[in-house]
Amino acid sequence: MFYFAYGSNMLTARLAERVPTVRPVGRGWLVGHQLHFHLSGSDESGKCNVLHTGDDRDVVHGAVYELDAERLDRLHAAEGPPYAFLELEIGTPEGPLRAATYRGRAEYLDDRLVPFDWYCDFVVHGAREHGLPADYVAALEAVVPRADPDTARAAMNRRILRHNATNVRRDRLG
Repeated sequence: MFYFAYGSNMLTARLAERVPTVRPVGRGWLVGHQLHFHLSGSDESGKCNVLHTGDDRDVVHGAVYELDAERLDRLHAAEGPPYAFLELEIGTPEGPLRAATYRGRAEYLDDRLVPFDWYCDFVVHGAREHGLPADYVAALEAVVPRADPDTARAAMNRRILRHNATNVRRDRLG
């Protein structure tokens, strides 16, 4: 199955921790939606959500992956009840594609929430990893996060980021 990631799951290292059989396919975009960091995470910080606007000028960019549909239990558990899992049509450079994604449930949305710094780093690094448009990446970089008060959780997530950076350097070096 195809999966459209637009938040922290854009970072392949992050998604691979949740679904071991993951294969990046390329870039994708979801028309008629806006990206917000307003979904209430279990850690009381803001997580990414695609908010349906119906306006074709609103576009959320992301990464398309191929996943083993039989191995989604860990991904569903990580995303939790705040998200509905649904299938939508997304755009790709090769043409339209049906892909599964997560969209926040209304009762979990709160525009006062702020994401943690490590979470924003997952999103920005994932956007760069998949070559999303420069202006879109710049908008992601402009999000003002807050420090995670749970230093152990922050360190665990930074480990994933460091692991990803090491692998990217290895790939570039050949």
